[in-house]
Amino acid sequence: MMKTPKSKSHFHQPSVNGASELRPIHPNAGGIDIGSEFHWVSVPKDRASKCVRRFGCYTADLYALADWLAECGVETVAMESTGVYWIALFQILETRGFEVKLVNAHHVKTLPGRKTDILDCQWLQQLHSYGLLSGSFRPEDQICVLRSYMMSGKSPII
Repeated sequence: MMKTPKSKSHFHQPSVNGASELRPIHPNAGGIDIGSEFHWVSVPKDRASKCVRRFGCYTADLYALADWLAECGVETVAMESTGVYWIALFQILETRGFEVKLVNAHHVKTLPGRKTDILDCQWLQQLHSYGLLSGSFRPEDQICVLRSYMMSGKSPII
């Protein structure tokens, strides 16, 4: 005796009117694409007349970048860098009270949809706002200082 298939009506069928949508976990997120000459920064679209800005790499530029993020109400930032240019900005943002995530460029680059640095920072901002990025491991400041002494060959102990 063959059984007739049961109706699958008991499974959840999303309706067109009540369709669930992905909501931001971090609505106050920013995205930064780090470069050797410029940093491209994106904030949520409702925070500034221009939601993407370009900043230089000098110390004054980095402080201006941090000021603009604070003015825009950003609380957490995801940054992507393939070199060492992220270190100074990371430290400035962290001391200003931002939650900073350095994301692996390889992981972000494998996702489709980005073509330029401007789009990169917007893509980072969007992914970070949805909680889809994880930060790389970064030891505490004291460990970083000790590590730099050890790598330079100088002894921190006098």
